[in-house]
Amino acid sequence: MNHNAIINIAKAQLGLEEDDYRAMLCRVTGKASLRVMSGGQKDEVIKELKRLGFRVKAGGKRLPASTRPYVRLIWALWSSCKKLDVIQDGSRTALRAFCQGIVAPGDTTITIDPDLLSYAEATPVIEALKAMERRGKARK
Repeated sequence: MNHNAIINIAKAQLGLEEDDYRAMLCRVTGKASLRVMSGGQKDEVIKELKRLGFRVKAGGKRLPASTRPYVRLIWALWSSCKKLDVIQDGSRTALRAFCQGIVAPGDTTITIDPDLLSYAEATPVIEALKAMERRGKARK
């Protein structure tokens, strides 16, 4: 990631006002704008922001959407159930556990990943999620 992006993310994360931000830039580098700073000066600004409490977070790795329509339907129904408060945990791990209970109940030796289900395995999962979604919509 480039220096400017990191600095702007840090500014937002720390909640720095524009005046405070510019004062910090001047204090560290003698320049009030990132545009006129060298790479080394930007490194110094990042060090200062870290000293002030900025923490670099690893970016989340999003998996690409499946090419199988029935897998995308499972994810869409799962998301809908989460929005309707039918389920509390909308995570990938929770969906795996849900699929495990439908596709291979009681078998803890295998892990069921919804992205790898065949159409025959996915059908009961889809039907269960549709029923949950209907119940959620009826409550609202």
